[in-house]
Amino acid sequence: MYRVLFPEGQLECAHYERTEYGIDLYDEDDETVAFIPYSNLHAVIDEAGFDDDETEPSVV
Repeated sequence: MYRVLFPEGQLECAHYERTEYGIDLYDEDDETVAFIPYSNLHAVIDEAGFDDDETEPSVV
């Protein structure tokens, strides 16, 4: 799972795709969750790092 941070809050998604103007977020069933323009995107965080005490979370 990924956590996506933007000015209005944050969303979780199973995976995402980079596009020319932003990122498309998808759930486990490949349904679109949201589109976040790069101008509003603060970070995409791989939450797998939060479950492992020895690994730092990865910011994409």
